[in-house]
Amino acid sequence: MALLAVENVTRRFGGIVALADVSLALEKGQIVGLIGPNGAGKTTLFNLVTRLYRPNSGRILFDDKDLTRTPAYRIVRLGIARTFQNVVLFQHMTVLENLLVGAHSRLRPFSGGRGRKQALQMLEYLQLGEFGERLPGGLPFGTLKRVELARALAARPTLLLLDEPAGGLNHEEVGELADVIRRLRRDFDLTILLVEHHMSLVMSVSDRVHVLNFGRKIAEGTPGEVQANPAVIEAYLGAESVDAA
Repeated sequence: MALLAVENVTRRFGGIVALADVSLALEKGQIVGLIGPNGAGKTTLFNLVTRLYRPNSGRILFDDKDLTRTPAYRIVRLGIARTFQNVVLFQHMTVLENLLVGAHSRLRPFSGGRGRKQALQMLEYLQLGEFGERLPGGLPFGTLKRVELARALAARPTLLLLDEPAGGLNHEEVGELADVIRRLRRDFDLTILLVEHHMSLVMSVSDRVHVLNFGRKIAEGTPGEVQANPAVIEAYLGAESVDAA
């Protein structure tokens, strides 16, 4: 049984179809890439899984629970955490306090000692200990990305949704991120769904890859199968480029 199953999900915004009858599944322990051009519906799918949006049709099952019938405030407690395309941190709270928010979202009734221990463990794991008492403002962008990841991990998820974690990182930082993603799966027994435009990162860490284009799934398979798929090549390069090749 899949840990996460998206079944024939459609989402419309007025007359615009953001997703049309999309299905995909993640088995426990997998790293799955979700790729596609801008506007393909990738972040919309994340927002549906985390209940920021409601699907017009279809079901989303997590550990056999129907998320479409689950209030948004319960999503993290079920074991789902995420990051965002644009770093979203509480600017008037320290880095450690941001992580405590992540821990608090899962630990209820809240235990200050337990939550603090969990947050401090994540700071050290992602080599952020020196920034614990700092406010986010003024920290390097790559550091802010790690803080947001640490906050998600502080919630102790079983499913981690990473929305463009390599955005804004330099070549060296992207290489380090690939190692971090592999370690996260191993060290925390995580299942990971990764949205990313950095193709070398996606293809190097993913077990399987799903491809969206204009709100529809056009391909799925291993990284090698997806890279060789003519529909995927056309979606990224355009039909004229494919014909010329």
